[in-house]
Amino acid sequence: MRINFYILALAPLALLGCAEEPATVTTTTTTQEVTTTGPVTTPVTREVLVTRAPPVVRVETATVSPGPRYVWTQGYWRWSGTDYIWVPGSWVVRPRTTAVWIEGRWVRRPGGWVWVGGHWQ
Repeated sequence: MRINFYILALAPLALLGCAEEPATVTTTTTTQEVTTTGPVTTPVTREVLVTRAPPVVRVETATVSPGPRYVWTQGYWRWSGTDYIWVPGSWVVRPRTTAVWIEGRWVRRPGGWVWVGGHWQ
């Protein structure tokens, strides 16, 4: 009989942690806007001849322009040395109001393909 009394007396203590409220977790996300002046257009000192043809260019839908000075640059296939990797298009700020972006392209050469990078004109 005493055992039943102790069990009944200790039962509420055993269940004490079960009715706890879940802790509220608050997260904060910080967004940073980065403005670029355009894709990297460093002068190429030597051409890399890729023997495999590049894949067909993907059709991308440009999002809404972030501002009047921005120009959409199309995505392109970049050669990694072993395979083609898709580089998505992006909005870039014109270096001057009259600047026009000339898209980069793959050019067929004897024995393969060569990338001609885009540039501002």
